[in-house]
Amino acid sequence: MIHVHTNKRCHFLCHFLFVAVSSTGGLTTVAAPTSNLALDVADIAVIVVYFIIVIVVGIWIGASLMSSNVGSSLFIGLAGQAAMGGMAVGGFEWNATWVLVALGWLFVPVYISAGVVTLPEYLGKRFGGQRIRIYTSVLSLILYVFTKLSADIFSGALFIQVSLGWDLYLSTAILLLITAAYTVTGGIAAVIYTDSLQTIIMVGGALALMFISFARIGWYEGLVEQYMSAIPSATVPNTTCHLPRNDSFNMFRDPVSGDLPWPGMVFGLTILATWVWCTDQVIVQRSLSAKSLSHAKGGSVLGGYLKILPTFFVVMPGMISRILFPDEVACVDPVVCKSICGAEVGCSNIAYPKLVVELMPVGLRGLMLAVILAALMSSLTSVFNSSSTLFTLDLYHKARPRASEMELMIVGRVVIVILVSVSLLWIPVIQASNSGQLFDYLQSVTSFLVPPIAAVFLLAIFWPRANEPGAFWGLIVGLVVGLTRMILEFSNSYPACGQDDLRPAVLARVHYLYFAMILFSVSCIVIVTVSLATAPIAEEHAIEYASENGNRAAARHFNVNESMVRKWRKESDLRQMRKTKLSFRGNKARWPELEDRVEQLVVEQRTTGRGVSTVTIRQKAKAIAEEMDIEHFQGGRAWCFRFMRRRHLSIRARTTVAQGLPVDYQERVAIFCTYCHGKITAPSHITNMDEIPLTFNISLTHTVEKKGTSTVAMRTTGHEKLSFTVVLGCHGNEQSAR
Repeated sequence: MIHVHTNKRCHFLCHFLFVAVSSTGGLTTVAAPTSNLALDVADIAVIVVYFIIVIVVGIWIGASLMSSNVGSSLFIGLAGQAAMGGMAVGGFEWNATWVLVALGWLFVPVYISAGVVTLPEYLGKRFGGQRIRIYTSVLSLILYVFTKLSADIFSGALFIQVSLGWDLYLSTAILLLITAAYTVTGGIAAVIYTDSLQTIIMVGGALALMFISFARIGWYEGLVEQYMSAIPSATVPNTTCHLPRNDSFNMFRDPVSGDLPWPGMVFGLTILATWVWCTDQVIVQRSLSAKSLSHAKGGSVLGGYLKILPTFFVVMPGMISRILFPDEVACVDPVVCKSICGAEVGCSNIAYPKLVVELMPVGLRGLMLAVILAALMSSLTSVFNSSSTLFTLDLYHKARPRASEMELMIVGRVVIVILVSVSLLWIPVIQASNSGQLFDYLQSVTSFLVPPIAAVFLLAIFWPRANEPGAFWGLIVGLVVGLTRMILEFSNSYPACGQDDLRPAVLARVHYLYFAMILFSVSCIVIVTVSLATAPIAEEHAIEYASENGNRAAARHFNVNESMVRKWRKESDLRQMRKTKLSFRGNKARWPELEDRVEQLVVEQRTTGRGVSTVTIRQKAKAIAEEMDIEHFQGGRAWCFRFMRRRHLSIRARTTVAQGLPVDYQERVAIFCTYCHGKITAPSHITNMDEIPLTFNISLTHTVEKKGTSTVAMRTTGHEKLSFTVVLGCHGNEQSAR
């Protein structure tokens, strides 16, 4: 067992940082707990000013993985779970640290090399056909409704309800109106521009709240001592559900009796994290929009480090909230819970909002609420954008390939409205499920639906033998098994405090993390079995067919993507080539005899030390094509560069000593500039302009040369012809024109 009680350095560090911050005057005023949860005028003013700045003056551009994942649902769900179960839920965040590294080093390079915009598009390129791509797009939209939109809307509305005391559904309507204004005013650009600012303020405010909370209870020693005695005054007789767990401070818990068993946290959670961080469109699109692969890797590393922090500024404050407000956060009596938060199963979801409203100083409290709501809107808008992209590009555009941009935009907006409507109808289910714990609900639904997707992506990347029938039937079987468990889960309510658990054994005894492991294994077995039982993707036959008929014809003939044919041909050439040969296959030459003669001319020219330009190569090639009666040869720039690659030629600068400019060079330039400024002083002075090709006698500074040559010698007479396109103009005034 890993026990956190002995960590005294954490106590010292937290105490030191709190003293340092307090000495600057940043945390000198702490509001005492009050029964009135309404915000002060200063808090409301800060919220208004913050959103005005975000909408009007947002200037930061970045794709932050942290801001896409850390939002109001994480604060509410993670803190609520910690209030009821203790420290172990922090393992969900720590597990993401190394999965993010896998994203940057294993998954993103594959996605970038495939040249995809959406992840279902990658599966379409990998396996061919359309049914897997359509399946993943539809399932992603379903997951957006059940795990992202509904949960984010519910958590944001809960923040507003706790802060202002409003009705939950009124808070939901107001939240959607603000999000609509946020999106319409700034669009997705506003999300990208303000992500960095929101992440910094959100993490900073959460850290400040952590210090305030620890100071209130006596730091970490106070947390350990007081948490185990945080019991609500209203309890259910002859039950123990009001008591904190005995293993509340254990990160790894019993594999049978633990609420978060350690095998599930190690293996089952890794499966879920792989889907979230490596195959989910909302997250991965941030990495795919990076400037380069190095930027994507750096963002993954930074995101991994940031995921260490929520255990300290969300999980532990959630436990502290139970200590400070046990009657509200840890309520177990259905009547009492109904009066507090509107849910009979429990009110642990209000742990973090309650802490923010009661402990944060005036002004800082308003800023923190503003940032959390802004992060929620950022997350919602990211989901809106991703769902719209998935539906329009992967589904609607396939049905109507000639749809205009305006039509696609309208369809995307309609899809967003439909998804939001369904999400609103699902909120009561979230409120009443899984003992009222939002985090448990999110993870359980994810465990029921996403392991087959993770299995398909992993085998698609790391097992070349996987084919389209295996992937498709693995997804279908996994979906049927997962939906069966999900339907049973929501049709059999979780027993209330003091009631017997009469649910089927598959629900009562099989933890959702264990079920994720089972579902992942079943999907992998089906994929491997069907792939081995069916014909593999005809790689060798496709390569041979493409060599004779072209890549596109081979892709159509074997029902695979053209990019896969190109990849196979390149890999085949790499396996067969000599060790000393460069790894460029290039297009097969259509006129090898012509290219042999052109290469011979280049070699002869360079043997005598004379330079060769690409213009010369093209002119010589056209002349040779006329001699050989080749009708369709164009001799363009594209052919020239392909020819150079096939023959291992490159443009090289000559090895020479730089010559100085004429002594009167600067004087001549100054005279010319003075002349131009004196004669051409208005647009009317320019009476005629035209572009004309000219040739100049200028010595070559670059030449076509064999790759690997150490010294590029070049003889020149100074009379080589180089072609340029220049602009000629005549000037004068109105009098001279007459």
